[in-house]
Amino acid sequence: MPSILLSAPAIEPVTLDEARSFLRVEHNDDDEVIAALTAGSRIHVEARTRRALITQSWRLLRDSWPQDGRLAVAPAPLQALTAARVYDLDGNAQALDLQAFVPDLGASALAFAPWALPAPGRIAAGIELDVAVGYGDAAVDVPEPLRQAIRLLTAHWYENRGLVAGGSGAVLPETVAALIAPYRVMSL
Repeated sequence: MPSILLSAPAIEPVTLDEARSFLRVEHNDDDEVIAALTAGSRIHVEARTRRALITQSWRLLRDSWPQDGRLAVAPAPLQALTAARVYDLDGNAQALDLQAFVPDLGASALAFAPWALPAPGRIAAGIELDVAVGYGDAAVDVPEPLRQAIRLLTAHWYENRGLVAGGSGAVLPETVAALIAPYRVMSL
């Protein structure tokens, strides 16, 4: 089932000044382009790794409770469960006690007793879980290899601006792929 972004990060893990310095751009004529490329690079790294770099709020939608009582949270890493609701047949939401869930921050999962929670009445998306995810609220909280991947990808896109049809600009640089590889959350 899907995860829906509720609130995007307030800052980028790489500031405009850091990106401009990395690109060796001494003017501010391209600030909007550089800021957009940096944000796009963060989004790309997050999508490839299935991780949120800076604190964000997401809503996880599920049809039913997993039988094993564990629910993986993606994007990772999980910070906290902030709200839990289950919907009845009429579409009315019932708030659930957050104490019924045990956040497993290391595994980015929620543990619970599935028999102790009400079953959703809605056939689809009857469960809503709001979570806070990410490494933290500051750029220094993000692992440096991921910040470097953002800088390198921003530089790659800055140098290869324009529409690219299968050329070098369309391929993820090997250095970026190597930097993010250890942080990828694999799905089974």
